[in-house]
Formats: sequence, C-alpha cells, structure tokens
Amino acid sequence: MAQNSDAPTGQTTQSGTQSGERRIPDTRTGGSPARHSDDDSQGKTTIAASVVQKIGGMAAREVSGVYAMGGGVSRAFGALRDRIPGGSGTSSTAGVQVEVGEKQAAVDLDLVVEYGASIVELSRAVRRNVITAVERMTGLDVIEVNIVVNDIHLPSDDEEETPQPTQSRVE
Repeated sequence: MAQNSDAPTGQTTQSGTQSGERRIPDTRTGGSPARHSDDDSQGKTTIAASVVQKIGGMAAREVSGVYAMGGGVSRAFGALRDRIPGGSGTSSTAGVQVEVGEKQAAVDLDLVVEYGASIVELSRAVRRNVITAVERMTGLDVIEVNIVVNDIHLPSDDEEETPQPTQSRVE
C-alpha cells in the first residue's frame, strides 16, 4: 500500500491517504517483525517491533524529569515483579507502544513526571530524544511520538514508600 507519488498534491491516492500526508505504519507491536528496506542487493534487514519499543523506552527514560513509565496498572505489576526473587526487574517496555511499518514507526509513551518539571518542555525533550535514538539505531523514519502524562511524582510520595524502622520488642 505505497503512496502514489504521481498524484497531485491534496488528491487521494490508491491507499486512501492524501499525498503529502504521513501514513501510520501497518504492523503493530505484537505482530510480525518490521522489514526495513535497504537499497542493497546484498540482503534485507529485519527489525522486530520489540526492538523499536525498547529503544523508545530507554530513550524516554534518559530524559531528566521522567520519573517512571507506564500507567498505574503496569507500574503496579512492575513493583510486584521487582519483589519476586529472580524476577526480571523493571521492564524496559512498560509504558511504550509502537507501530512499525517497512520504513516508518510511530511511538506512544505513558509517562509519570517529576513534580516541578515543565511538562511541555519535558515532552519536547522526550520526543526529540526518542526520535533521534530510534532513527539513528534503526534507520526507520519516526512519524510521530505521542506522549500521555498519567501522573506527577511528588517528593512526599517517596516518604510514604520508605518503610519506617520498627522498634524491636526485645532488648
């Protein structure tokens, strides 16, 4: 379903999109790996959607002001996973969904922001970092990075999470 580059600007092409518009990739995260078309007769490079998902998650976490990734439910499961001996720890894909096509990718992020950080500036920095990392590492064109801020982490939240030492009943 490639766009017809011969169509005049503003007209609908065979794929149902208008020329000049960016099209969302066809493959979803859980689907088959994305095929990245190289103009090389020596072979094709295949990049799994989970790879793009991990790169996007790591790039988002690198930005100062991002406290955590994911919604409340995924963070709760992550906390349980941390407490299980031999558990995998925090997942690098929590709060990250991707759609990957042959040449393009779209990334959706769920963030928890530290209190005091400018959400607008943080979103710009996260978006820029994710686009740069994914495009540099995969060669895919990132057409969009959608960010949802689910929560703000307050400093008082840390005080509630740290268990108070209990006094011993015996001397």
